[in-house]
Amino acid sequence: MSEQELPEPGQGSEILDQLYAVIEQRRDADPSESWTAKLLHKGLPKICQKVGEEATEVVVAALAESREELLEESADLLYHLLVLWAAKEVQPQEVYDVLYRRRIEMDIKKKKQKKMEKKQGS
Repeated sequence: MSEQELPEPGQGSEILDQLYAVIEQRRDADPSESWTAKLLHKGLPKICQKVGEEATEVVVAALAESREELLEESADLLYHLLVLWAAKEVQPQEVYDVLYRRRIEMDIKKKKQKKMEKKQGS
Protein backbone atom coordinates (compact mmCIF):
# COMPACT_ATOMS: atom_id res chain seq x y z
CA MET A 1 0.00 0.00 0.00
CA SER A 2 1.54 3.32 -1.00
CA GLU A 3 1.18 6.47 1.07
CA GLN A 4 -1.39 7.71 -1.43
CA GLU A 5 -3.47 4.58 -0.76
CA LEU A 6 -3.56 4.94 3.01
CA PRO A 7 -7.08 4.94 4.40
CA GLU A 8 -8.46 7.84 6.38
CA PRO A 9 -7.13 7.79 9.94
CA GLY A 10 -9.10 5.48 12.16
CA GLN A 11 -9.91 5.62 15.84
CA GLY A 12 -8.62 3.56 18.74
CA SER A 13 -6.43 0.61 17.86
CA GLU A 14 -7.23 1.14 14.18
CA ILE A 15 -5.00 4.23 14.07
CA LEU A 16 -2.19 2.23 15.70
CA ASP A 17 -2.56 -0.46 13.05
CA GLN A 18 -2.43 2.17 10.31
CA LEU A 19 0.61 3.85 11.84
CA TYR A 20 2.32 0.46 12.07
CA ALA A 21 1.63 -0.08 8.35
CA VAL A 22 3.23 3.29 7.56
CA ILE A 23 6.26 2.36 9.67
CA GLU A 24 6.59 -0.89 7.71
CA GLN A 25 6.29 1.02 4.42
CA ARG A 26 9.08 3.35 5.42
CA ARG A 27 11.43 0.58 6.51
CA ASP A 28 13.31 0.69 3.20
CA ALA A 29 12.88 4.41 2.55
CA ASP A 30 15.82 6.78 2.29
CA PRO A 31 16.96 7.51 5.88
CA SER A 32 17.73 11.10 4.87
CA GLU A 33 14.06 11.59 3.96
CA SER A 34 12.26 9.60 6.64
CA TRP A 35 12.73 9.72 10.42
CA THR A 36 11.24 6.23 10.63
CA ALA A 37 13.69 4.82 8.09
CA LYS A 38 16.56 6.60 9.85
CA LEU A 39 15.54 5.16 13.20
CA LEU A 40 15.15 1.64 11.82
CA HIS A 41 18.49 1.99 10.00
CA LYS A 42 20.25 2.97 13.25
CA GLY A 43 19.02 -0.24 14.82
CA LEU A 44 17.64 -1.59 18.05
CA PRO A 45 19.92 0.28 20.50
CA LYS A 46 18.81 3.68 19.11
CA ILE A 47 15.17 2.63 18.94
CA CYS A 48 15.28 1.42 22.56
CA GLN A 49 16.97 4.66 23.61
CA LYS A 50 14.14 6.65 22.00
CA VAL A 51 11.48 4.50 23.68
CA GLY A 52 13.16 5.13 27.03
CA GLU A 53 13.43 8.87 26.40
CA GLU A 54 9.79 9.10 25.39
CA ALA A 55 8.65 7.06 28.40
CA THR A 56 10.53 9.46 30.66
CA GLU A 57 8.95 12.44 28.90
CA VAL A 58 5.50 10.93 29.47
CA VAL A 59 6.21 10.59 33.18
CA VAL A 60 7.51 14.16 33.41
CA ALA A 61 4.49 15.46 31.51
CA ALA A 62 2.14 13.55 33.80
CA LEU A 63 3.78 14.95 36.92
CA ALA A 64 4.67 18.49 35.96
CA GLU A 65 3.21 19.59 32.65
CA SER A 66 -0.14 20.21 31.00
CA ARG A 67 -2.67 17.64 29.91
CA GLU A 68 -1.94 18.62 26.29
CA GLU A 69 1.76 17.94 26.79
CA LEU A 70 0.90 14.53 28.27
CA LEU A 71 -1.20 13.74 25.19
CA GLU A 72 1.61 14.78 22.84
CA GLU A 73 4.28 12.83 24.72
CA SER A 74 2.02 9.79 24.90
CA ALA A 75 1.59 9.88 21.12
CA ASP A 76 5.38 10.07 20.74
CA LEU A 77 5.82 7.09 23.04
CA LEU A 78 3.26 5.02 21.13
CA TYR A 79 4.94 5.86 17.82
CA HIS A 80 8.38 4.84 19.08
CA LEU A 81 6.95 1.69 20.65
CA LEU A 82 5.45 0.76 17.26
CA VAL A 83 8.86 1.32 15.64
CA LEU A 84 10.36 -1.02 18.24
CA TRP A 85 7.70 -3.63 17.48
CA ALA A 86 8.43 -3.34 13.77
CA ALA A 87 12.16 -3.70 14.38
CA LYS A 88 11.51 -6.87 16.40
CA GLU A 89 8.84 -8.14 13.96
CA VAL A 90 6.09 -7.94 16.57
CA GLN A 91 2.68 -7.36 15.04
CA PRO A 92 0.28 -5.10 16.97
CA GLN A 93 -2.33 -7.88 16.93
CA GLU A 94 0.05 -10.06 18.95
CA VAL A 95 0.13 -7.44 21.70
CA TYR A 96 -3.64 -6.98 21.47
CA ASP A 97 -3.99 -10.74 21.92
CA VAL A 98 -1.90 -10.64 25.11
CA LEU A 99 -4.03 -7.79 26.46
CA TYR A 100 -7.20 -9.67 25.55
CA ARG A 101 -5.96 -12.86 27.21
CA ARG A 102 -5.08 -10.95 30.37
CA ARG A 103 -8.49 -9.34 30.42
CA ILE A 104 -10.23 -12.69 30.07
CA GLU A 105 -8.03 -14.20 32.79
CA MET A 106 -8.85 -11.29 35.11
CA ASP A 107 -12.58 -11.69 34.45
CA ILE A 108 -12.32 -15.40 35.28
CA LYS A 109 -10.43 -14.64 38.51
CA LYS A 110 -13.07 -12.08 39.52
CA LYS A 111 -15.88 -14.55 38.87
CA LYS A 112 -14.12 -17.23 40.91
CA GLN A 113 -13.53 -14.74 43.74
CA LYS A 114 -17.19 -13.72 43.77
CA LYS A 115 -18.23 -17.36 43.78
CA MET A 116 -15.96 -18.10 46.76
CA GLU A 117 -17.21 -15.04 48.62
CA LYS A 118 -20.79 -16.11 47.98
CA LYS A 119 -20.05 -19.63 49.33
CA GLN A 120 -18.36 -18.21 52.41
CA GLY A 121 -21.30 -15.85 53.00
CA SER A 122 -23.85 -18.70 52.87
